[in-house]
Amino acid sequence: MTVYLNPIVLITGATSGFGLATAKKFAQHRYPLIITGRREERLKALSEELELLTDVFYYSLDVRDSEQVAKFIEAIPENFKQVSILVNNAGLALGASSAAEASLSDWHTMIDTNVTGLVNVTHGLLPILQEQKTASIINLASIAANWAYPGSHVYGASKAFVAQFSRNLRSDFAGTGVRVTSLEPGLSESEFSLVRFKGDQDKYDQIYNGTNAIQPEDIANIIFWIAEQPAHININSLEVMPTSQAWDNFKIVKDK
Repeated sequence: MTVYLNPIVLITGATSGFGLATAKKFAQHRYPLIITGRREERLKALSEELELLTDVFYYSLDVRDSEQVAKFIEAIPENFKQVSILVNNAGLALGASSAAEASLSDWHTMIDTNVTGLVNVTHGLLPILQEQKTASIINLASIAANWAYPGSHVYGASKAFVAQFSRNLRSDFAGTGVRVTSLEPGLSESEFSLVRFKGDQDKYDQIYNGTNAIQPEDIANIIFWIAEQPAHININSLEVMPTSQAWDNFKIVKDK
C-alpha cells in the first residue's frame, strides 16, 4: 500500500469555483486527493490534469443521496482510505428574489445540498477522520450565515446551519485531534453566482463589475493555510470579505 508523506484530502464539489481552485492548490503541494462532484466529465478531466502533480481518486457523487455517499466511502481505494482533511465545499444558492417570489423547489434544493449533503458526507467520513492522529474538517459557510440581507432567506439559513454545525462538531471533538473550521466568504466571483442567477450574465455583471471580488484562488489559499496550521491550532471560524464589501445601516421602512 502506498504511504503518502502528505495527508489525504477529500474535496466535495471539486468541478468548479472554490472546490476546483482548492483541488489545484493542494495538488501543487503534492497532497493526494479524492475529488467528487456530479459532473463526471469535468471530474475525469480534472483528475487527468492533477495526476501530473499528485495521486488522485475521483468519484461522481450527489452528496444529497445518503446511499450514494455510503457507496462512495466504501469505494475509496485502500491507499486513499486514511483521509485526514475533509473540505465540505459542495453547495449552492438559487435565486436572489424575495421569499414571497422564491421557488419552493429552489428552497428544497438548497436545503438538500447545503445541509443534508454536508451532513451525509461528514457523518460518513467521521469514523475515518477519528482514526487519524490529527484531522481537519473545513466547512464552507458564508457571511450569509451571520448577516441577513434581502433575497438570502433559505440560502442564508442553510449556511447558518453549516456554521453552527461546525461549532457543535468542534465541541464534540475537542481534545480528539479532529479540528473543525467554518469558513465564511463574502462577495465571491465564480460559477456559483451564475448558478444563483440562473445563468443571467447581465445580472451577474451588475453585481461584480468594479468590485474586485474574492476569487476562488483566494479561498483556496485560505483553506490551504487553515489545513497547514500546526496540530494544536484550531481556526474555529473565519469570515472574509473583499475590501470593497462592508456592512451598511439597518434598513428602515415607513409604515403604510
